[in-house]
Amino acid sequence: MSFEVQLTPSAESDLERLFDHLLDRAQTIEDLDRAQSAIDTLRVLMRQQLALTPYSFRKAARNPAQRELIMPFGGTGYVALYEIVSMSKVVVLAVRHQREEDYH
Repeated sequence: MSFEVQLTPSAESDLERLFDHLLDRAQTIEDLDRAQSAIDTLRVLMRQQLALTPYSFRKAARNPAQRELIMPFGGTGYVALYEIVSMSKVVVLAVRHQREEDYH
């Protein structure tokens, strides 16, 4: 069984914010390419992992119906807050860097 994975406008906005942060830190052309690659990788990871095994990731503290996908990346990583809304659909609500305080 495979789940449909959908990103909310807020989650899309989070990815744009994270991309902008990576661009701000870029010092070379290669860094710009890595920034795009990082965001593309996050999208692929979310879609692949959540489509196949959305129940296997940790429960979110704020709502028992929500869970968090941790995506290691380099020395740190990113966290996607998502909700399983039906037996066939997962909705990503927010994405943040692990070092951020909370979801925006």
